[in-house]
Amino acid sequence: MNGSITADDKASANIQHSEFRKKCQSAIKKTKAFFHGNPPAIIGVFLITVIVLGALFAPLLSSYDPQDRVARPHEAPSAEHVLGSTRSGRDVFSQVLNGGRKTLSVALFAGLIAMSLAIAVGVTSGYLGGKVDEWMNFITNVFLVFPQLPLLIVLAAFLGQVGSFVITILLGVTAWPWGARVIRSQTLALRNNEFIIAAEVMGESKIRIILVEILPNLVSIVFGGFLGTVIYAMGAEAALGFLGLGDATEVSWGSMLYWAQVSSSLYTGAWWEMLVPAIALALTGGALALINMAIDQVSNPKLKTGPHLKLWKKMNKETQKRRGLV
Repeated sequence: MNGSITADDKASANIQHSEFRKKCQSAIKKTKAFFHGNPPAIIGVFLITVIVLGALFAPLLSSYDPQDRVARPHEAPSAEHVLGSTRSGRDVFSQVLNGGRKTLSVALFAGLIAMSLAIAVGVTSGYLGGKVDEWMNFITNVFLVFPQLPLLIVLAAFLGQVGSFVITILLGVTAWPWGARVIRSQTLALRNNEFIIAAEVMGESKIRIILVEILPNLVSIVFGGFLGTVIYAMGAEAALGFLGLGDATEVSWGSMLYWAQVSSSLYTGAWWEMLVPAIALALTGGALALINMAIDQVSNPKLKTGPHLKLWKKMNKETQKRRGLV
């Protein structure tokens, strides 16, 4: 009896191991296919990996605390201070690494909040239709009427200097309308498809249809919208910090720009204090934009490039030769 159970357990474990191995192989194959002939994906993922790892391991990579005065004011880049120092004698390299933690966390969590609201509003509005669609569309249009960045500036100015948590909430609850509009339009295009109608005829609940039938078909759109929202949130956080509406005592790329402006670093020749956080923002935003572009090239057949386009041209040329057109 015990031997039979053991044999069954081993067989079940082997089956599970085989299924897991097949899933891993399938994931590796899809990953290779995504990067093959897709330079924006390779460059974007490489850049964002370096930036994220630098932010995560900031205490190990930097020798100084970002808040400590460890050098002379506006000391130029040197072997001891690779990116120079600020007017208050703080190490810029340490600040840009640790500031990436704050800026990236604000942008990521704001993007999650915004896309969660966008998915909830867009999918519900597009699938249910009727009065629900009318009211949700009205609310979306109301939010779209107000320009987001000026609205954020007004709210932050009204609240005074706000911390990263408040900025994250403000960005999340104001950045969802555009994503909701796109998701709603795609849901409207999907709701009359045969597989949705078949699920309704079989008596599937609306929640299950939304979660199982509709959302999987919106993954590329949702992820692209999420990356776009993260880029916007990162820029908005830096803008609020640069204007002095954020918490200037926190180390972020926005607060670094603020203190560089206050100390007139460009006028005094300490260009590194302003340039380093600006380049960090530009590289991060560019990397995310490249990844977004790469996803579009893979998910949208009209944008396929690289070996896919070369293969199509080769097949088209062979077809024209057979027809005697070349």
